[in-house]
Amino acid sequence: MFSPEGPSLRELAVQALSSVERGYDLLAPKFDHTPFRTPDAVLGAVESALRPMGPFGAGLDLCCGTGAGTGVLARLCRERVTGVDFSAGMLGVARERIRSGGPRVSWVRADARALPFAPAFDLVVSFGAFGHFLPLELPGLFTQVRSVLRPGGRFAFPLVAPPRPASPGYWTLLGFDAVMRVRNALWRPPFVMYYRAFRLGDVRRELTRAGFRVELYALPEFGRRRDGSPRVRLVVARIPDGPEGPSGPSGLSGPVSRG
Repeated sequence: MFSPEGPSLRELAVQALSSVERGYDLLAPKFDHTPFRTPDAVLGAVESALRPMGPFGAGLDLCCGTGAGTGVLARLCRERVTGVDFSAGMLGVARERIRSGGPRVSWVRADARALPFAPAFDLVVSFGAFGHFLPLELPGLFTQVRSVLRPGGRFAFPLVAPPRPASPGYWTLLGFDAVMRVRNALWRPPFVMYYRAFRLGDVRRELTRAGFRVELYALPEFGRRRDGSPRVRLVVARIPDGPEGPSGPSGLSGPVSRG
């Protein structure tokens, strides 16, 4: 799972027994050599899907980590790009890693649940961060994202279809979440990282309640499952700028059936 440049088992254990913030500070120098970093194939597919929806002015990479998504925004946005994360270590690596020849890129250390921005962004993206939020935190998180978007702005992120029950992937994720729950019951501070806590139905409902119109796009690069559903979807939540109100007649719009 890890390249030779990645963290050792001991380093991962120390990270797992730290807080989320401290754990990522420790992991930051080797993060890009772990499977936790969003694959380039996913980044490229999301960029290709978003490009026809632009052009975009200002972009925000939510929970930016070492800046993988920030690079995507730098190619999609014309005005400026901001990466926000609560790990100083991850931001430090991102500053060294991202050298944009396009829009100005800035970095802000902040909690995604309390964003220090006015409504100044046209596009917010996030990659691989939602396992660090408990289900009860989603309404507040989505409300924060909506508060920093301009009218007509979009919040986009990829969402992988969950593995089928009884499949090896299903039991792997179930086991991981069980280990994390035991760890958090026995050790403080907690380390919130649950892979099965971010479900499409819950996500779509909470985005709608936060005032977004939700569109789902299949990312064809990753194929479809046996039942014909896409393996990976791009969720695009948009603030309506028309007269129908915050979430339209039904809270859904666009090519939902494509997802």
